[in-house]
Amino acid sequence: MQPVILFDGVCNFCDASVQFILDRDDKEMFRFASLQSDAGQELLKKYNVPDDVDSMILIEDGKVYYKSAAALRISRHLKGAWKLLYAMIIVPAPIRNLVYDLIARNRLKWFGQKDSCMLPPPNVRKRFL
Repeated sequence: MQPVILFDGVCNFCDASVQFILDRDDKEMFRFASLQSDAGQELLKKYNVPDDVDSMILIEDGKVYYKSAAALRISRHLKGAWKLLYAMIIVPAPIRNLVYDLIARNRLKWFGQKDSCMLPPPNVRKRFL
């Protein structure tokens, strides 16, 4: 199974993050599902993701990654210098997640939200579950 990124489909910041990844995932490695979708809900149940997780989630090789671990593992597959961010994995997770949690807690206030999930453009629709 290809890696799957679960994201909040009504969050503008999360949507922008997905667009960012799509633009830099030249190998089309990642698949995507909003947390609100049926596919997203099935994956959350299948991988026993706790209900209170407020994070982008990466499912890769049968493992679930949250917060900065997910973001850094995603970055190592992106084209360009973004791969270099993966070196931050050596920083202890509690320290890395301080910044992640600050953004996650405030993302809707700072960036806003939509009334519904975005409809992906036809050229990338096949990458969404």
